[in-house]
Amino acid sequence: MVRIPGGTFLMGGDDPDGRPEDGEGPVREVRVDPFWIDPTCVTNAQFATFVKETGYVTEAERIGWSFVFRQFATTGVMEATVPGAPWWAGVEGAAWRSPEGPGSTIGDRQNHPVVHVSWNDATAYAAWAGKRLPTEAEWEMAARGGLERARYPWGDELAPKGRQRCNIWQGRFPTAPSKGTMPVKSFQPNGYGLYNVSGNVWEWTADWWGVEWEPSADNPAGPAEGAAKVIRGGSYLCHDSYCNRYRVAARTNNTPDSSTGHTGFRCAALR
Repeated sequence: MVRIPGGTFLMGGDDPDGRPEDGEGPVREVRVDPFWIDPTCVTNAQFATFVKETGYVTEAERIGWSFVFRQFATTGVMEATVPGAPWWAGVEGAAWRSPEGPGSTIGDRQNHPVVHVSWNDATAYAAWAGKRLPTEAEWEMAARGGLERARYPWGDELAPKGRQRCNIWQGRFPTAPSKGTMPVKSFQPNGYGLYNVSGNVWEWTADWWGVEWEPSADNPAGPAEGAAKVIRGGSYLCHDSYCNRYRVAARTNNTPDSSTGHTGFRCAALR
């Protein structure tokens, strides 16, 4: 794990193309105690070890289906859809071992982030590993890599010198071909040594979703209760034309029992 020194940082953003309705702002001063965080998302190989040792069955496996990017879905497609997002399809048999549904495998994706894991699944893994999910404040402090108010984990330019720094959608969305997830150590790490905190997969945090903030806060942990959990970082499906939430300040949410082919997690700990 990587040790984050803690301290005070400016959380949130006021990007001109940001999403105020998501509670990205206002920019506020937040203090966080020192903590440790995984440099990468949990991989398929790591999750497989957890399942082998515990016999854990994910929610997608128990329910019998999960949401898959429609371009990847070939069999088992159900009528289940996401309102306003026709590129998602409910697929019978889609789960972490078979991310695109029946017939798909993770055989050549051992070092890719595990997906089709709900918040509840991620919490179970973290407890087994002697860790926990990061708070949203911890996640953002770590993702910023020591930069103050930067738009991305590496600075303010999306592709410095024309070089891609994250796995986000390339081409016209949603019709251009997608490569899906990439290995967890793709691209250069940020200033704290964290990989892929922008793009690749969304990451669960410990916090319940909320959009109201205090001007300053000490180790904030989000609302006491809620209906959805915060996810951060964006994914391989994010694109400037409809979802530019690969910016460090960007945020959204999903219910704790939800799973998709573009959501994973990394763990944190206090030591």
